Amino acid sequence: MYSLTSKQQQQGWRVEDKRNDTERWMQHRQLPPELQTCIRRYDDYKWAATQGVDEQALLSAFPLGLRRDIKRHLCLDLVRRVPLFDQMDERMLEAICERLRPVLYTRGTYLIRELDPVEEMSFIIRGHLDSCTTGGGRTGFLNTCRLDPGDFCGEELLSWALESRSSAANLPSSTRTVRAVTEVEAFALGIHDLHFVAAQFRMLHSKRLRQKFRFHSHQWRTWAACFIQAAWRRHHQNRMVAVLPVVGSSGARMLQKKMEKQDLSSEED
Repeated sequence: MYSLTSKQQQQGWRVEDKRNDTERWMQHRQLPPELQTCIRRYDDYKWAATQGVDEQALLSAFPLGLRRDIKRHLCLDLVRRVPLFDQMDERMLEAICERLRPVLYTRGTYLIRELDPVEEMSFIIRGHLDSCTTGGGRTGFLNTCRLDPGDFCGEELLSWALESRSSAANLPSSTRTVRAVTEVEAFALGIHDLHFVAAQFRMLHSKRLRQKFRFHSHQWRTWAACFIQAAWRRHHQNRMVAVLPVVGSSGARMLQKKMEKQDLSSEED
């Protein structure tokens, strides 16, 4: 009993020392108050999730076989919850689990911003994120959606990894801005890990898996919606051209206003 209490006290002292070091560092660097608040919130969330243990450092000290068994125990059931992976064979899932890195995000944290290079693919285990795009100024298409447990972001990196000429010098740009709206727990696959998995397992290149990937990808859904809206606008323009000789200029202006209202209502839907 005494030994347990002593260990708890020592652990509490280490946590307090670390927090004091962080506070002194923030004061020394003169970080703005809002940024200090974000750092404290992240430290508190990380402590609640890991009890102050650096899991990556702890795992790296174990032999490879034992490390694989631990990662399989920790990650396999969670990975199976991701619809993209639920039909993959055991060997492929174990390879993915071995390379997954646990990550935590506090409320308000940006995982990635639109047009920034994508350096990892994240799979949401707990929490919720907002994902939005403006089309990067290219299409003027605005889309916002919610990412929930089982969803993923950074899917541009998977498409990049499946290309034969992909390299770290030509990373894809993000088509979306993703921001945590609650505390989020996720697993991440980095550039080299995703490239390795894609190279080792040809199943990732199958047409069936690519179709499933596109079905669950919010990026591909956005593109599909964008193309549908573009086709709808072309349809309206063709109608205008067809009726203009019949109704005249004044009638065409009235018809154009009516079509613009229909376009706005369809975009809101």
